[in-house]
Order: sequence, then C-alpha cells, then structure tokens
Amino acid sequence: MTRQLVVTVPVVDAELASDALWGLGVVAVEERVAADGETELWTSLGDEATAADVRLPQPWPWRFVEVDDAVAETWRQFAQPVWVEADLVVCPAWVPFDDPAGVVVLRIEPGATFGMGDHPTTMLSLRALRRLVHTGCTVLDVGCGSGVLAIGACVFGAQGAVGIDIAPAAVPVTTANALANGVASRVGVSTTDLADLDGTYDLVVANILAPALIALSADLLRLLAPGGSLVISGILAEAHAHVLSALAPLRVVATDELDGWVAVTLR
Repeated sequence: MTRQLVVTVPVVDAELASDALWGLGVVAVEERVAADGETELWTSLGDEATAADVRLPQPWPWRFVEVDDAVAETWRQFAQPVWVEADLVVCPAWVPFDDPAGVVVLRIEPGATFGMGDHPTTMLSLRALRRLVHTGCTVLDVGCGSGVLAIGACVFGAQGAVGIDIAPAAVPVTTANALANGVASRVGVSTTDLADLDGTYDLVVANILAPALIALSADLLRLLAPGGSLVISGILAEAHAHVLSALAPLRVVATDELDGWVAVTLR
C-alpha cells in the first residue's frame, strides 16, 4: 500500500494548490472532481510523510489515503520525455528513447522524490545551469530531490556537485540517477542541513519555495564563492521581490520566465 495525500480545494484554487504541492516536492498531481463539485488533488509526499510535511498556503482540507501500489503508479504510464531546450531532454528512465545525435539526454527515475524535469521551475533551472556551468566549477544543489539539477550540472561540465535535501529518499534516488547518467564520481548527496555545510561553491542553485529561500538566505550567501552565481527558482513571476531583498547585496543578472514561474540568476 502507498500513502496518498488528497487536498480538496474550490475549482478556482486548483492551480494555486497544485503549484504549492509541486513546491513541496511531489512528482505528480492528479485532479479529480469531488462529489460536491470541488476539486480533489491527489499526490504523494512519500509513505513516511506526516502532518508537519503538509505545508499549504491556505487552510484547504486535506487527508491521507492508503491506496494500492499499482494504482499509485499509474502516472508512469503517461510519462513522456521533457524537452528543456532543442538539444536538451529529460527522459523518464523507464521510457524507451533513442538518443538523437547532438542532444544531451538526462535519464531520471524520481522514485519518491521531486524532480522529473517537467515542472517549469526545474526546466528554468536547467537552462540557467547550462548557461553558467564552466569546466572545473563546483555546484551546490539545495533541495535536490531526484538530483536532476546536480546531475545536469556535471553532465554540462562541472567538476563536481553536492546535493542536499530534507527528504531521506533523495539520497538513494540521486545516487542511482548519478550512476545511470555516468557522473556518480562527481555527485555527492546527503540530508545535511544547509547551515552545517562548509566551504564555498562557484554556483549555487536553489529550486525551493519563496519562504524557504528567505529562511535560508544567509547560508545561501555564505556558501556562494566570491564572483559566483546563485540561481533561485520555485518563485512566481509576479511575487518574488521580497526574496530578492533577502538576498542583497546580490544583484539580478538574468530572469527567465515560464508559465508564471521564474528562475533568477544573481551575482
């Protein structure tokens, strides 16, 4: 059996609630029509999730439901490769895919983590990383999930990448994905708190929600090497000025937008 999270919202709040769930680290969200006409959002935060993990921006009713494993995995039947750029694709590990010539293919198995590559914030972060990574640079991926960003950075040419996440499932999933993509020796992953990390990184990427970015801002600044770049995502195009303020004195050098989300590069 698998534990599912079900959030019930008015129809007009379905998109907002879905975005909030993506930000919590889910890999899929299914919309269903409730008996009273409202929308039920079915997803999973992992079998070990507790009430403390259900952090929603509004007091929508929610519940945990135990479902058969086969039912919980039906989303995999519909998974497709995600084209991030014309020559960059993230492919579900179980989906047959012939690598086109000249195309970088990242094969990812999300397991119980976030990071299939199809959410706008992940796509935007990958695009930014591809522009910024240079040979020999070091990368920190805050909230790594499946490891797609840390792995992508190493495939793009980084010397090494460290991924951290509060979810224990991120460690074995990222490790396995790094091995599958041929960069296992250059990707490290743990559940170490950001505050406990030492050293600095040439490039820091944090694809997490705005409140977390603000809460972690001092450590993000501390861990960024002089002259390095910080990429933040998980933030809305029309509501992220408060996050930028928390990251002063860094200044915006690029803002990329997709479907109402942005990834901002600061230096």
